[in-house]
Amino acid sequence: MSDSAARRVQAIGNQLTPPPGAAGNTTATIPAITRIAPDSNGPRVTGKVVIITGANSILGIGRASAHQFAQNGAKAVYICDFDDSNLETHKQEINAAYPEVEVHTRQFDAADEKAVQDVVEDALKRYGRLDVFFANAGVVGPVTKFTDIDTDEFMETLRVNSLGVFLAAKHAAPAMQKTSSEKKVSSGSIILTASVAGLRSNAGSTPYSASKAAVISMAQTIAYQLAGTGIRINALCPGLIETGMTSIVFESARARGTERKIGQLNPLKRGGHADEIARVALFLGSDESSYVNGQAWAVDGGLSAGHPFVPNKLA
Repeated sequence: MSDSAARRVQAIGNQLTPPPGAAGNTTATIPAITRIAPDSNGPRVTGKVVIITGANSILGIGRASAHQFAQNGAKAVYICDFDDSNLETHKQEINAAYPEVEVHTRQFDAADEKAVQDVVEDALKRYGRLDVFFANAGVVGPVTKFTDIDTDEFMETLRVNSLGVFLAAKHAAPAMQKTSSEKKVSSGSIILTASVAGLRSNAGSTPYSASKAAVISMAQTIAYQLAGTGIRINALCPGLIETGMTSIVFESARARGTERKIGQLNPLKRGGHADEIARVALFLGSDESSYVNGQAWAVDGGLSAGHPFVPNKLA
């Protein structure tokens, strides 16, 4: 029999192999896959206690993320922001859709250490645990040439965007190490909102880009300082997403009839939606991402995957 004929016979034999567990199937003796999370088609954060900052905006990533965590079985979700004008409405909306989830609203500055400490302590007092802290609060800061930005403006951008996530990690990590009869081992997920501007130039102003690069660096360095605790920390790096901070860009483009040009530099040729970031935050907050740590996750339509180019103009 030729080699090619032998290979065809072998292929047919492979197709006729009995399924796992059937008589004559030797694969029935191999060890089962070690599964570290529930089935992906069920609730993904059942029983977890979640804190989200920057959750006031109607178009924001924080609001969208609160819905994702509530929908996926969180025991409690804290929605927090410096501006509380929409927080109560968000709470009512979540309670109506997911009545089994306990929703708490908190108004505070994400860079106020005492306030951050207080919300973490409240979670421990009420539930004896903290599982996810999504440090999402941030500001755009001055959008102008770097030589026209004064010291106070520069430092205020870093205060909110960088100090805010540092304080979240500082107080969330010890809380996540607390154990109880319900939470038997130290574990947790700290999620920081950075930006594609922290990865690449020309995606934000100088202070904004610097603040988001600092967020990515903190995720990397803190991951090593939390070694052995079971606590993970990762940075999300959104591209151009339609949120409260960027709404003026989208609204202006729609008014001019140039909305199709938004996101034209990324391979998907469009801007993103808050829900698309929220779903990645949910994954990072769930046990399904239990081996993802110290990473900067770009969710940007592919913008940071390469260098922008003009189609049909390549040499």
